[in-house]
Amino acid sequence: MTDEQDTLGQEAAGNEPEPNRGQTDLKAQFEDEKAKAEQYLENWRRTAADFQNFKRRIEQEREDVGRLANASLIINILPIVDDLERALSSLDVSFSGLTWFDGIRLIHRKLQLVLENAGVSQIQTEGQPFDPRYHEAVMHAEGEEGKVVGEVQKGYKLGERVIRPAMVVVGQGRGSSETPITGES
Repeated sequence: MTDEQDTLGQEAAGNEPEPNRGQTDLKAQFEDEKAKAEQYLENWRRTAADFQNFKRRIEQEREDVGRLANASLIINILPIVDDLERALSSLDVSFSGLTWFDGIRLIHRKLQLVLENAGVSQIQTEGQPFDPRYHEAVMHAEGEEGKVVGEVQKGYKLGERVIRPAMVVVGQGRGSSETPITGES
């Protein structure tokens, strides 16, 4: 009997013909290549996800550097704003009609607008409860205990972050005199 007849006899009997050795090798090779392709696809997906995370991290770092540069510039501008406010408050009211006085007041207003547009806001002090996150106590004075009764220097926030705490006078109850706060107890 020949191989063909044997194969036909097995098929007729309902038995599957035995795959020949070449087909078995091809199926094994196919499975190996399929596994490699799946591994390559998984590696590609992981690399694509890593790249997306890298892009997000770089963008976040870029934003942080921009915010830090803005904060640094704003911190350097705040003493100028303080000086302008002191100068304007020390001038006599009789100067208010003069053009140079109005010009200085306009410059001060423009500087405040620039700071507001950059996200800078003034920290509220007078009458507020003392909060060490926003206030730096420099003196105690007569007044409601634990409340801010005076402001020595304005404080500012950039967004929600304090860039300069307000220097304040804190009330310590009735009948006590002003006392500076020192680091010693």
